[in-house]
Amino acid sequence: MIVRKICIATAAFFVANAMAEEVVRIGHVAPMSGAIAHLGKDNENGARMAIEDLNAKGVKIGGKLVKLVLVAEDDAADPKQGTAAAQKLVDSKVNGVIGHLNSGTSIPASKIYSDAGIPQISPSSTNPKFTRSGYKTTFRVVADDVQLGGTLGRYAVNTVKGKAIAVIDDRTAYGQGLAEEFEKAVKAAGGTLVGHEFTTDKATDFMSILTTLKAKKPDVVFFGGVDAVAGPMIRQMKSLGINAKFIGGDGICTTELAKLAGDAMADGQVICAEAGGVEGQQKKGMEDFYARYKTRFNTDVQVYAPYVYDAVNVMVDAMVRANSSEPGKYLPELSKTAGYKGVTGSISFDSKGDIKNGALTLYTYKGGKRDQIAVIR
Repeated sequence: MIVRKICIATAAFFVANAMAEEVVRIGHVAPMSGAIAHLGKDNENGARMAIEDLNAKGVKIGGKLVKLVLVAEDDAADPKQGTAAAQKLVDSKVNGVIGHLNSGTSIPASKIYSDAGIPQISPSSTNPKFTRSGYKTTFRVVADDVQLGGTLGRYAVNTVKGKAIAVIDDRTAYGQGLAEEFEKAVKAAGGTLVGHEFTTDKATDFMSILTTLKAKKPDVVFFGGVDAVAGPMIRQMKSLGINAKFIGGDGICTTELAKLAGDAMADGQVICAEAGGVEGQQKKGMEDFYARYKTRFNTDVQVYAPYVYDAVNVMVDAMVRANSSEPGKYLPELSKTAGYKGVTGSISFDSKGDIKNGALTLYTYKGGKRDQIAVIR
């Protein structure tokens, strides 16, 4: 009888605790299929790592222990699939969304989240339009293309000393926006643009546009696009004898680029910028993250996993401060985020939802590996 009473009491204890535990659903969207699925997987891994760490630590919201659950969707870097994924997350009643990876999917999806009142933090969408639609639910934890493209444009003229600068973009919201900001900065710095060609984010043959540019003898080629396109483009540049510096944004600034370009990439030929960066004492936190990520997933960070990790933590921190995981209740606290200490640095949002004083990191490649040049703010 005593044993039976103990068993009943124990069972009641576990049932009560299970009932007390609130489930908080964090949505995540990235391309898990298609040419840049490796970037999408990198982002999703960052989200999973954050969820795992938070659950292991134990998160209390409004005095109750909560269980965080990741609800992951694939947008294939396609705007139509992106809006479908966004609606699916809204219908699933997620408490918040981290994503999308691409500006081209983040921008149309942002209206869907705004209409539903669900906060959205992108860890990697850099097109300025993303935070300029007036939606109060939209945030990002990286610098935008105005800063990214502008910095690369000035660098191409003032540091690389480019005399004849050619531009190629993939016509996506990201690639086109970045190329436009790059061109503005080149002109403002007194540089000379000798041509602007266009491709797509799924193209593999660039011989025609590269042959056109070769006749103009560029010493710098800027590409607005992603690594899956940039790698083959660098190979074809070499086959045509175009020995120009190859400059691009965060979309090409991945560990995968060296594999995609192979032996066509010369040491120091590629210069790219990642929309983020840490210096001094903060470098150890980032290095520790890279090491933990490698242990957990048996692969290296591509680009934005640490920014996804911080985005999840910033969102949950706002819930804790608001004593609620309800979107309408924690959204005001999210917008007030100031000085959050993440692995990617200090995070504060301005009135548009952009990160304040966002950093950029310039890289090149040597021996097939990324080599940091400098962190710029």
